Amino acid sequence: MSMLRDGSLAPEGLLKIQWVKEHMPVLRELEKTLAEAEPFKNKNIAICLHLEAKTAYMALVLKKAGANVVITGSNPLSTQDDIAAALDREGVEVYAWHGSSKDEYAQHIYQTASTRPQLVIDDGGDLVSLLHRSFKDHLPFVIGGAEETTTGLIRLRAMEKQGALKFPMMAVNDALCKFLFDNRYGTGQSVWDGIMRSTNLIVAGKNVVVIGYGWCGKGVAMRAKGLGARVFVCEVDPVKALEAHMDGFRVAPLMETAPLGDIFVTVTGCSQVITGEHFQIMKDQAILANAGHFDIEIDKTALAALTGPPRRVRKNVDAYTFPDGRRIYLLGEGRLVNLAAADGHPAEIMDMSFGLQILALKYLLQNRGKLEQKVYSLPPELDREVAELKLRGLGLKIDCLSTAQKKYLESWEMD
Repeated sequence: MSMLRDGSLAPEGLLKIQWVKEHMPVLRELEKTLAEAEPFKNKNIAICLHLEAKTAYMALVLKKAGANVVITGSNPLSTQDDIAAALDREGVEVYAWHGSSKDEYAQHIYQTASTRPQLVIDDGGDLVSLLHRSFKDHLPFVIGGAEETTTGLIRLRAMEKQGALKFPMMAVNDALCKFLFDNRYGTGQSVWDGIMRSTNLIVAGKNVVVIGYGWCGKGVAMRAKGLGARVFVCEVDPVKALEAHMDGFRVAPLMETAPLGDIFVTVTGCSQVITGEHFQIMKDQAILANAGHFDIEIDKTALAALTGPPRRVRKNVDAYTFPDGRRIYLLGEGRLVNLAAADGHPAEIMDMSFGLQILALKYLLQNRGKLEQKVYSLPPELDREVAELKLRGLGLKIDCLSTAQKKYLESWEMD
C-alpha cells in the first residue's frame, strides 16, 4: 500500500506526465513495443529516483511492459506530491512525499526494498546499499539493477572491490547516451534553471566558480559562460584541469577563488568540498549551490558553526550571517539544486537516460544467470539503439556505410 501525502493531487500530476510524454519519443517507442511483448511480466521492479514527471513516465512504461512497479524518491526535496499521487492512481506502489524528514525518507526506502524486488533502478546507491545491509535474505532473488549516477557507481565499485556486491549492476551513467547528454546538457541547463528560479538574479557579469570538471561540471561551466559569467574551475585531477584550461576557463585552487566568486557550484560527488576555511574568506552575498547527488559537498555544519542557524529569506534560499555582517546564501539546503529548486533535466534529455535504464533491465533479464556479481558497462548496441530511436523521434536521418566502406574499415590490407 502506497505512502503518499495527498492522493487528490493526481489529476495535476497526470497532466505533467502527459506533457513530458509528448517530448520523449524514445520512451514512447519503447512503451509501444514492450507493451506488446511484456518482457517484465510479473517481475517486481523497485525504483529509487528523483520522483518527478519524467521518472513517472518511465515507471508507467515498465508497468505496461508487465512489471509490478514500486517507487520511492532519491531526494526528499525532489519528490513532487502530485506526481506521486498520479502514479498511485495508475497502479504504481509509491513510498514518498516532498520534504520528508530523515527518518521518513529512510522509512520510504525501507518499504520499497521490502517488496522483494527482482530488478532495481537506483540513483546514488541508497536502495542497493539498503538491500545489502537489511534484506540479505532477498538478495538471491535479485536478478540485477541499473545505476543512474556517478556517485552511485563510486559506491557500487567500492562494493565490488570488497566482494560485497551480491548481484550484477549496469553502469547506465557510463553509457554514451547518458553522460554525453544527461550529465553535460541536462545538468548544464537544469542547474542554472534552479539557481535562477531561486534567486531571480542575473548571471551575466558575475564570477562563477565550478568545482569539479567531470561531464556535469563541463555542462555547468559551459552554460555559465553562455549566460555571460566569468568562469573559474577548481579541480584535483590534472587532466580535467588541463581540459578546463583548454576550454577557455580559468583554473585555480578553491582557496584562490573563494574570495572572488559570486556563485559557487559543487559538482564533485565528494564530501566536504567547500568548508569553513573557504566560508571565512567569501564575499558578502556569495551564493552556494550543489549539483552533486548528496548534500555533503558544502559543509553545512561548519557554516552553521560560524554563523548560527540560517534564516529563510526566499523559497529555497537560506541566509547564513557572519558576526561581521557578511551573508552567504545556500540554495536548496545544499541538495541537488536542479531538482530541489527546479524540475530537473529537460524531458528530451531524460528520454535517452531512461530509455537506457529500461534496456539495461531488459538485458539483465535476458542474461539472467550468465552475469557475475559486478558492475557492467552497457553493451554498445544499447547505446546505438537509443541514439537511433532518438534521431528517428527528432526526424533526423544519417548516412550509412556502403558494403565496400565496411570492408575497408574491417581490413588491415590497403588495396
